[in-house]
Formats: sequence, structure tokens, C-alpha cells
Amino acid sequence: MRICIIGFGAVGQGVARVFSMKRNKIKQKYGLDLELVAATDSEGAVISEGGLDPDLLIETKKKTGKVSEYPKYGVSGLSGYEVMDTVEYDCLIEVTPTNIDDGEPARTHILKAIENGKDVVTSNKGPLALSYREIVDKAKSNGVEFKFEASVGGAMPILNFAHETLAGCDINSVFGILNGTTNFILSRMAKEGSSYEQTLKEAQQLGIAETNPAQDVDGIDAACKVVILANSILNRDVSFKDVEIDGISKITPGSIELAKKEGYLIKLIGEASQETLEVSPRLVREGSPFAVGGTLNVATLKTDLAEDVTVVGKGAGSVETASAILSDIISIWKVRK
Repeated sequence: MRICIIGFGAVGQGVARVFSMKRNKIKQKYGLDLELVAATDSEGAVISEGGLDPDLLIETKKKTGKVSEYPKYGVSGLSGYEVMDTVEYDCLIEVTPTNIDDGEPARTHILKAIENGKDVVTSNKGPLALSYREIVDKAKSNGVEFKFEASVGGAMPILNFAHETLAGCDINSVFGILNGTTNFILSRMAKEGSSYEQTLKEAQQLGIAETNPAQDVDGIDAACKVVILANSILNRDVSFKDVEIDGISKITPGSIELAKKEGYLIKLIGEASQETLEVSPRLVREGSPFAVGGTLNVATLKTDLAEDVTVVGKGAGSVETASAILSDIISIWKVRK
């Protein structure tokens, strides 16, 4: 399978690393040969029909900041859109940064690939939170696979779990901790008694929170995931604007301490049901499945036959997110064989 990666930040590099780690094993186990034929970043691209060396690609990006510096095959200034017209590929991996304003450029990349009859795997929440139905319908009408397990919860396997393992169940709602950064901040505040401002600064120093943390702490990231869960699992037709959102910036050490005295923790919870689309700080009981620390994500699916089923996993990390992308690629291969 010839792979084109658009976006070579943390997740794109994680995908290349996973390809390097797992290529031989996957070939032996599934008969799938992962051939990376193109990669792009904001500065340019690298294209080789004969395949690129994932390790050399990562090393080049780390040393120079540009994939276009890859020996012999790098092209400066070439956009992802242009690369898709230049190289022969079977599957697009779209991992550019999330844009919640209009979903671009990811939305255009994804739709172009689909219209050209290519399968697509993405971790990008923007197009899914804004144009889910359009993209899914376009994929169906063009007979291609469109997979996005990595868009919700990083390595936490929730979408494929719902569709495959719980295929016989009606799922009534999904709710949980869907953002690792806010979970880290709230966990540290509860443990250390520190203020929101202090803990946010610590999270930024550790690289867990962005320099501009608004998408995480204001609940925007979690809201995007609520939309994806509602549309994909509950078959709703909603977008980001339909979610009620309240972030964590107003939570004080005092409110956390008061909750602890009553046997509770405060967590940022996202909920999707037929009646509700919401992200807000809520009380969860200590000792419950939601009493997880660090950057872990956790979600409970309420079903008719299996009752409550809870999944837990790392919600962030380049290799962890890439593991979900790899599982989607293998799923596509099984369909295509």
C-alpha cells in the first residue's frame, strides 16, 4: 500500500516511526507492505515512487525542520494539494494541525483524495467536527474507506470498538474524559492543591499544554470529539456549533478541595446522547473508572445489551496516536484484499 502523509508534525513523525518499527511484522502478519511514497510539511515535500526511508525522513525533519531537505527527493515550496496530483498513492494520511474555524486545509485534502478514489485515514478533528456528513457521504458515493479512530482519544480505541466489538448493541450515549491536557491539570490540582494558573504553567513546561492552551482548557478539543462520537456512534447529524461548552479555567483549589471532602474529583467531561451534546466540569466519584490521572482518557458507552462498557487509553502522544492510524490502515487493507 502506497502511503502519502500530509502534515509532518508530531503525529506525522509518529506515523513514520511506527512504520519503521512495524513494517516487517505487518508484512509477515497481514501481507501488507507499507510503502511511504510522499510526505509534506508547511515548507515543502519529499516524493519518491520507490519509497522513502522513514528513519531518514524523521532525522531530516529533526535536523533541518523541513522534509524538503530529504536527500535527492525533497522539493521546497510544494503544497500537500500539489503533491496529491504528483504522486501515485493508495491511501492518504491527513495529519495537519486542527483548524476549528473552517477545517482547512485538511477538509480540502480529504475531499480531494476521496474524489480521486483514494482511501483516507486522519487524526484531524476540524473537518470531522464541521463537515462530518459531507465527507462520510462523499466517501460512500466514491467507494473509498474513510477512517478516523485517531481523532478521538489518541490510542483509546473507542470508534472501532463501538462499531465492531459492540456491533450487536444499541448505544444510547457516550461520555467521558476526552482531553488529556485538562485531565493532567485537574489531576495535579487535586494532588498538589496548586492553582489553575500554576498547574497550567507546569503543563506547558512539560510540553503537555500548548503555548496557547485555549483549545484544550476552554473545552474546544473535547467538544470536537463529542461531535465525532455523536455522528459516528449515535448516527446524529451535528457540528461543533451544537455543543454546549464550559472549560476549566474557573476551577479553584477551593472547589477541588471541597469536592474531595465529599469523595469526589472534578473532571472535564464530554457527553453525547440523542438529547445532549455537552462539555463541562463535573463531579466524579473517587474510585470510579473516571478517577484516572495524568493524560489518560476514559469513556463509557451506555448500551442496551452490555450495559456500561468503559475504555481507557492514552489520549495524546505521537506514537500512541499513530497506533490508532496504523490500526485504521490495517482495517482498510483487510477490506481491500
